[in-house]
Amino acid sequence: MSTCRLTVAIPTYRRPEALLKALQQIYQCQPRPDEVIVHIDGNDSLTEAALQGSEFKEVIIIKNSAQVGPGGGRNLAIARAKNPIVASFDDDSYPIDSDYFARLLRLFEIFPDAAVIGSAIFHQGETITPDECTAAWVADFVGCGCAYRRDIFLQTGGYVQLPVAYGMEEADLSLRLHHLGWKILSTPWLRVFHDTRLEHHSSAKVTAASIANQALLTYLRYPAALWWLGAGQCLSRIRWLIQHGRLNGIRRGIVTIPELLWQHQTQRQPLSAQSVRSFLQLRRNLPNSFLLEL
Repeated sequence: MSTCRLTVAIPTYRRPEALLKALQQIYQCQPRPDEVIVHIDGNDSLTEAALQGSEFKEVIIIKNSAQVGPGGGRNLAIARAKNPIVASFDDDSYPIDSDYFARLLRLFEIFPDAAVIGSAIFHQGETITPDECTAAWVADFVGCGCAYRRDIFLQTGGYVQLPVAYGMEEADLSLRLHHLGWKILSTPWLRVFHDTRLEHHSSAKVTAASIANQALLTYLRYPAALWWLGAGQCLSRIRWLIQHGRLNGIRRGIVTIPELLWQHQTQRQPLSAQSVRSFLQLRRNLPNSFLLEL
C-alpha cells in the first residue's frame, strides 16, 4: 500500500478495543499516513500492552505517567511528528473515505492560509451524508476529526493541559489562531466517523468542566475589560444546562473555578479586545459555503 507524508496523532486512555479498531480503519486508507503516533495517558499499561501485541508494529508510542488529558497528549504527539501536516483523531474516530488523507493534503495545498482543516463528524445513529465538494471558513473545529499545520500549531503553544477539556480545548486554540491571522476551514468533503453516542456529555464531570473551563478561557485569553463578557457566557452555559436537565455537576463547576484559575495563572496571555470580539462575531455568523475547485 502507498503512503503519504502525513502524521496521524491519537491521544488515548483505557480504551484499547476502540483504539485498535480506529487504527485498523486508518491503515486501510489509500494512501495511508507514513507516521502514526499514539499518546497513552495516565500510566495506562493495559492499552500499551494491547497495542504492542497488535499488528500495528509501526505505531510510535508516547507514554505519560501523569494524566495530561487529550490536549496534552496531542501537544506531545504533534511536537514529535516528522511531517508538516498532522491529522488528529480520538481513539474512537477514523476516516469514512479511503482517500481521506489524499484529500486532506490536497486541501492544504489549495488553502495556504488555513491553519486547521475540519471534517464533517458523524456519530452512532446519525445518517452519513454524501461527501459534498463544498467548504466554509469557520470560527472553530472539532479535535476528533481535523488536521493542523504543525509549525503553526507549535507557534501557538498548543492546547492548555486539562484532564477534562470540554469547552476549552478547541475554542482556546481557535481564538489564538484567529488572533494570529490564521483561518480554519471546514468541509463535508472530509468525513470522519466518531464511534460514540456522546452519552458521556451529560455526566456530572463534563457538566462541571464545561462551566469551569469557560471561566478559564476568559481568564487566560480575554483582556480584563471583557471579563464581563466571559461571565455572561458562563451564565448562559449554566442556563442551558438547567434547561436541559443537566443539574448534577453545576455546583461543582462553579466552586472549582477559583482553584482552576490559580492552577493556570502562569499561562495567562490575554489577547486584544478586537481579536476576541471579531472571533465571537465569526462564531455567531452562519458560515458561507463555497464550491471547492479541485
